Amino acid sequence: MDLFQLLSAELGPARVLRDELALERFAVDESGLPRFPPECAVLAESRAEIELVLRLAQEHRIAVTPRGAGTGMTGGALPVRGGIVLSTERMVRIREIDAENLIAVVEPGVTTGALQAEVEAAGLFYPPDPASLESCSLGGNVAENAGGPRAFKYGTTRDYVLGLEVVRMGGETLQLGRRTPKGVVGYDLVALMVGSEGTLAVATEIVLKLLPKPRAVATLLATFRDLLTAGAAVGTLVGRGHRPRALELLDRVTLEHLRGRTPYRFPDGAGAALLCELDGDPEGMEAQLLRCAESCEQSGAIEIQIAEDERRRRELWETRRRANPTLKALHRRKIPEDIVVPRAAIPEMLRRVDAVATQANLPCATYGHAGDGNLHINLLIDEPDSPELEARIERALDATMRATLELGGTLAGEHGVGLLKQRYLPWEQAPPVIQLQRQLKRLLDPEDLLNPGKIFP
Repeated sequence: MDLFQLLSAELGPARVLRDELALERFAVDESGLPRFPPECAVLAESRAEIELVLRLAQEHRIAVTPRGAGTGMTGGALPVRGGIVLSTERMVRIREIDAENLIAVVEPGVTTGALQAEVEAAGLFYPPDPASLESCSLGGNVAENAGGPRAFKYGTTRDYVLGLEVVRMGGETLQLGRRTPKGVVGYDLVALMVGSEGTLAVATEIVLKLLPKPRAVATLLATFRDLLTAGAAVGTLVGRGHRPRALELLDRVTLEHLRGRTPYRFPDGAGAALLCELDGDPEGMEAQLLRCAESCEQSGAIEIQIAEDERRRRELWETRRRANPTLKALHRRKIPEDIVVPRAAIPEMLRRVDAVATQANLPCATYGHAGDGNLHINLLIDEPDSPELEARIERALDATMRATLELGGTLAGEHGVGLLKQRYLPWEQAPPVIQLQRQLKRLLDPEDLLNPGKIFP
């Protein structure tokens, strides 16, 4: 009996998928990379089942690719060596919300949006908010160290993971971390797992830190005549002591794509926009919002819209969240890049991106989390595929990465390395650093069977 027959006998054929049509969705993600079909997909529902899959797969020397919701942007969940896709999409229980100790315990298949809704109903707050929060899973967020607009004030997923239950290749379960706010016993293995892109172990339970829900939220959208002015306004806002929970930047190309397709209508002459959101106590919120608006005006804003109620606030955010799907829908290909530069370097990075796009003769849309310097740069492709086009794209991406590093930045802010950024890893990290990471991978997965072919070139 082969491995797939063994798994079917143990779990039932309905949860061990072999049909080509059923496997199609596991061969792709949101990266736009080619299809990588697995030999089977297992729909796990418990830690015991994940232990079983990883034990049998090691015994049979079969590669296993963990997968959450498949919303990744760099190919991290694509089964490049075939084998088994191990899906946690059915592990969707919120096991505990402890309001007294401000923690939640969840299974990896719980979506970020579902957790946020549950904890906010209890008067609590889970800050990380990736754009795909209604569909992405917390297991995937942990694997990629997902961020989002609120990372500027509150940090990324790593800042909220207190503990993990993980299963290594071979089926061994490890209990890592803690349930307390503080703890310094031994190495921080939880931090090692967060952002490891499913290459070291598979999370089966996640202990998350919660915060009290902010009592008030206020949102404004400021439009500017050009992108560089908007980029410079970011530094001005922060330099004057403003600490919004989100500070989002959208360029002219993005605004043009959003016109008529979202609830908010940008004024004529708008070449860029900043979406700014504050939170805190109701007392003083209006004054804080007006000071923020004043800073935008003094930085060159041509119009400022303040959301007067929750409906209007949701409209402004819907406009921002529609950027990625709208660009993707309106072009044959969209090649996204996710980089971070120091906040003071944003205007210079925007100048360099514009120069790179002009040199390559490729339309480019830039938006992102300007508060922490995390920019999403998107090449928009409509012309037919050709070797000459691919060469231009590669030159443009290389130039963007080099500019990022020259300005003191990093090559991935929240999408990870996966497949798409492997060749750039040695540009940022020295050989001894890469070698140390390879040694950690071999220690936990000696035969390179768990999510093989990712991160390292």
